[in-house]
Amino acid sequence: MTDNRSDYQERPVTHTTIIEKRSGGSGTTIAILLLVVVVAVAAFFLISSQTSKDNAVSTAAQQVGDAASDVGDAAKDAAGAVKKD
Repeated sequence: MTDNRSDYQERPVTHTTIIEKRSGGSGTTIAILLLVVVVAVAAFFLISSQTSKDNAVSTAAQQVGDAASDVGDAAKDAAGAVKKD
Protein backbone atom coordinates (compact mmCIF):
# COMPACT_ATOMS: atom_id res chain seq x y z
CA MET A 1 0.00 0.00 0.00
CA THR A 2 1.15 3.33 -0.83
CA ASP A 3 0.75 6.25 1.43
CA ASN A 4 -0.42 9.21 -0.55
CA ARG A 5 -0.39 12.26 1.68
CA SER A 6 -0.41 14.85 -1.03
CA ASP A 7 -4.21 14.86 -1.12
CA TYR A 8 -4.55 15.46 2.61
CA GLN A 9 -4.75 19.08 3.85
CA GLU A 10 -4.99 20.11 7.45
CA ARG A 11 -7.60 22.59 8.28
CA PRO A 12 -6.34 25.55 10.27
CA VAL A 13 -7.55 25.68 13.83
CA THR A 14 -9.83 28.64 14.34
CA HIS A 15 -10.52 30.29 17.65
CA THR A 16 -13.48 32.52 18.28
CA THR A 17 -13.07 35.22 20.88
CA ILE A 18 -16.22 36.79 22.25
CA ILE A 19 -15.86 40.13 23.98
CA GLU A 20 -18.78 41.20 26.12
CA LYS A 21 -19.06 44.87 26.79
CA ARG A 22 -20.64 45.60 30.12
CA SER A 23 -22.12 48.98 30.75
CA GLY A 24 -21.69 50.79 34.04
CA GLY A 25 -25.23 49.95 34.96
CA SER A 26 -27.78 52.07 36.73
CA GLY A 27 -25.71 52.28 39.92
CA THR A 28 -23.07 54.42 38.24
CA THR A 29 -25.70 56.67 36.68
CA ILE A 30 -27.44 57.19 40.01
CA ALA A 31 -24.13 57.95 41.74
CA ILE A 32 -23.22 60.57 39.12
CA LEU A 33 -26.65 62.21 39.32
CA LEU A 34 -26.44 62.29 43.11
CA LEU A 35 -23.01 63.92 42.93
CA VAL A 36 -24.31 66.58 40.54
CA VAL A 37 -27.22 67.37 42.87
CA VAL A 38 -24.92 67.65 45.90
CA VAL A 39 -22.57 70.00 44.03
CA ALA A 40 -25.50 72.15 42.84
CA VAL A 41 -26.94 72.47 46.35
CA ALA A 42 -23.52 73.31 47.82
CA ALA A 43 -22.94 75.96 45.14
CA PHE A 44 -26.36 77.49 45.82
CA PHE A 45 -25.69 77.80 49.55
CA LEU A 46 -22.20 79.21 49.02
CA ILE A 47 -23.48 81.82 46.58
CA SER A 48 -26.41 82.82 48.79
CA SER A 49 -24.11 82.98 51.82
CA GLN A 50 -21.72 85.26 49.94
CA THR A 51 -24.61 87.48 48.87
CA SER A 52 -25.75 87.80 52.49
CA LYS A 53 -22.22 88.78 53.53
CA ASP A 54 -22.02 91.35 50.73
CA ASN A 55 -25.36 92.84 51.77
CA ALA A 56 -24.24 93.02 55.40
CA VAL A 57 -21.03 94.80 54.42
CA SER A 58 -22.94 97.24 52.22
CA THR A 59 -25.39 98.02 55.03
CA ALA A 60 -22.58 98.54 57.52
CA ALA A 61 -20.74 100.84 55.11
CA GLN A 62 -23.91 102.87 54.57
CA GLN A 63 -24.39 103.20 58.34
CA VAL A 64 -20.79 104.33 58.79
CA GLY A 65 -21.29 106.90 56.03
CA ASP A 66 -24.48 108.17 57.68
CA ALA A 67 -22.72 108.41 61.06
CA ALA A 68 -19.83 110.33 59.51
CA SER A 69 -22.30 112.74 57.94
CA ASP A 70 -23.99 113.25 61.31
CA VAL A 71 -20.62 113.94 62.97
CA GLY A 72 -19.79 116.46 60.25
CA ASP A 73 -23.11 118.23 60.74
CA ALA A 74 -22.58 118.32 64.50
CA ALA A 75 -19.10 119.75 64.03
CA LYS A 76 -20.49 122.50 61.78
CA ASP A 77 -23.17 123.30 64.34
CA ALA A 78 -20.59 123.45 67.12
CA ALA A 79 -18.30 125.68 65.08
CA GLY A 80 -21.19 128.01 64.31
CA ALA A 81 -22.11 128.21 67.98
CA VAL A 82 -18.52 129.06 68.95
CA LYS A 83 -18.34 131.87 66.37
CA LYS A 84 -21.56 133.45 67.69
CA ASP A 85 -20.19 133.72 71.24
